[in-house]
Amino acid sequence: MKVATVVGTVVSTINHPFFDHQRLLICDIATGAGDRAGSSGYTIAVDLVDAGVGETVLVLDEGNSARQLFDIDTGPIRAVVVGIVDDWHDDE
Repeated sequence: MKVATVVGTVVSTINHPFFDHQRLLICDIATGAGDRAGSSGYTIAVDLVDAGVGETVLVLDEGNSARQLFDIDTGPIRAVVVGIVDDWHDDE
């Protein structure tokens, strides 16, 4: 699981039927120091928690676990937003 900031949404008029009625978010994955990874750290995730742009979220970034959430054996899904972070502390 990774921490990320939602930076945008994805709109696609032609896609795999799995993505019909699914909201896709562009998430900027945080590095270990809490900084944002930038252009190399973006991922597109299916939104399960109604997160919005600017919110810090928990991203499940494992294909098999993501498919289990949707109860499918195969499918074009890798990442899912599964939570919205209220607060976090870095105990260094």
